[in-house]
Amino acid sequence: MKKTFLLLLLLVVVRIFSQVTPSQNPGLVKDPFFNNPNPNKEASKKVINKHADTFGVKADKYEGNPVFSGSVVFEHQGSVLTADEVVFYQKENFLKAIGNVVLTTADGNRITAEEMEYDGNTERGIAKRNVVLTDPKQTIKTETLYYDKIPNTAYFNTGGTIYSNDGSVMYTKSATYYLNTKMIDFIGRSNIETDKYTIVSDNIKTNQNTGVSDFFGPTTIRAKDNPRNYVYTELGTHNSKTNESFLNKNSRIHYNDKILTGDKLYYNRNTGFGKGTGNVTLDDPKENRFIKGGYGEIYEKKDSAMVTEKPYAVKILSKDSVFISADKFLTYQKPDSANALKKKSFLRAFRKVRIFKPNMQGRSDSLSWNETDGEMHLIRKPILWMGAKQVTGDEIRVYSDPEKEITDSIRVLGNAFAISKADSLNLKDEFNQIKSKNMIVYLKDNSIDVAKAVGNAQAITYADDTNQKTKEVTRIGVALSTCGEIVAQFIDRKLENVDCNIGANQDTYPMSKISKDERFFKDFNWNTKDRPQKWKDIFLDTPNYPEIVYESDNSLYERADAERKKLEEKNKPKTPIRVKK
Repeated sequence: MKKTFLLLLLLVVVRIFSQVTPSQNPGLVKDPFFNNPNPNKEASKKVINKHADTFGVKADKYEGNPVFSGSVVFEHQGSVLTADEVVFYQKENFLKAIGNVVLTTADGNRITAEEMEYDGNTERGIAKRNVVLTDPKQTIKTETLYYDKIPNTAYFNTGGTIYSNDGSVMYTKSATYYLNTKMIDFIGRSNIETDKYTIVSDNIKTNQNTGVSDFFGPTTIRAKDNPRNYVYTELGTHNSKTNESFLNKNSRIHYNDKILTGDKLYYNRNTGFGKGTGNVTLDDPKENRFIKGGYGEIYEKKDSAMVTEKPYAVKILSKDSVFISADKFLTYQKPDSANALKKKSFLRAFRKVRIFKPNMQGRSDSLSWNETDGEMHLIRKPILWMGAKQVTGDEIRVYSDPEKEITDSIRVLGNAFAISKADSLNLKDEFNQIKSKNMIVYLKDNSIDVAKAVGNAQAITYADDTNQKTKEVTRIGVALSTCGEIVAQFIDRKLENVDCNIGANQDTYPMSKISKDERFFKDFNWNTKDRPQKWKDIFLDTPNYPEIVYESDNSLYERADAERKKLEEKNKPKTPIRVKK
């Protein structure tokens, strides 16, 4: 019984195993890269063995395909492959090379690796481990390289380094190299290192023949001798032979701590010259100032720049800002004579200068501003307004404390003429006026404190008297002053006292004894239509505001003059009547 059971069990096991299909060798497994969707339509030539030290076939290895060993040489379509060992899959026209592999293409390019697979039908190869591709323009080093002979391209995605014959070195994760055109298409974040600058970009295409690199993503070109100087773009071109960059999208040129932006930028690294067109902005963060316009140029080595085409400048202060317009702006830096390690910043504006600041406005033909020292010159037909006051002359100089952002004084050189409303709270045509050759105005808390007129000084000022009990102000009259020097003192923004020194000649006339015409200098020029009232007025040649109409009161003088005339007529001696005899 026991023997019968064992016999039956043995028969069942044999039957089960007899139904199992023996494992089959899957044969050659190729990388999908060899599945060329556009194969060569012409009949592929067989790979030919030219030399091998030994040759053999093992039925249990490589599916029975021959193995060539020792100084192996294969040739295909003008390309030559050498290796220590090569397995030749004859049916598939496919090679597996191992050890000291070298593939030399028909056009002289050379690929070395520790392993390589090559498909004679698609003329494609994969090189692995310590791969080096060498051609007349550069050397590429990577771990895995995909080579396609028909379009003559090489591709890697395992990270690689490219050494160019011009001395530059490129680092990237993935790239395709077009050997015919010498074009390299970098995919993803890549670096190009030269002896003078570094390029970092998300997408670069570089032509090794022309030296031109095209950028299609965020890109930075940074100087090595001064890393703060660099250009940025998201679409542009750089020529490594001429060191010229053409930047076309979201671009910036950073130089000497300043920034030039625009719709399109150009920069020459050799000369340090750059220019921008369309929505140009020249930003100087150290000076808290920027200039906008339609066109701009920078001169990095001279540390200067120019902006034109409806430009305007904005100086940002802690409490407000200064807005300036002109036909052209120049900015430049000069070494500080007191400290060679420091530089002074200058801004110049030419033709039709217009200035707006909440507490001060101005116009002139041109402007020169030492921003570091806080000295501004308004040149040729300048006019300056402060509250209800106006100053004109041949040249006006404004002195400020840059740190405190407070104007200290104003100097007027040549034909100085200061005008202020006698009472800013009314519309009477009563103006205090001071004229002289030169004038200096001292300010306190951004308001006039003292004005000193020197040289042929003249003044027309209104004299008031204040009742100490009732605080009621009574107009006494008008003072006419002529002297070598006039000192005018202001209290609470109002003219309080006028001192006439050096050859003084000063008389005060009651309102009944001075006519309207005598209350104004002949060149009186109170200007309200040209004064900017808001910052956008600087873009106008003149805002052309309606002239303020002031009330003129000459009644006291006219009545007194009429009485004087009557009195004169009354006191006139009578001519005796001659009687004819």
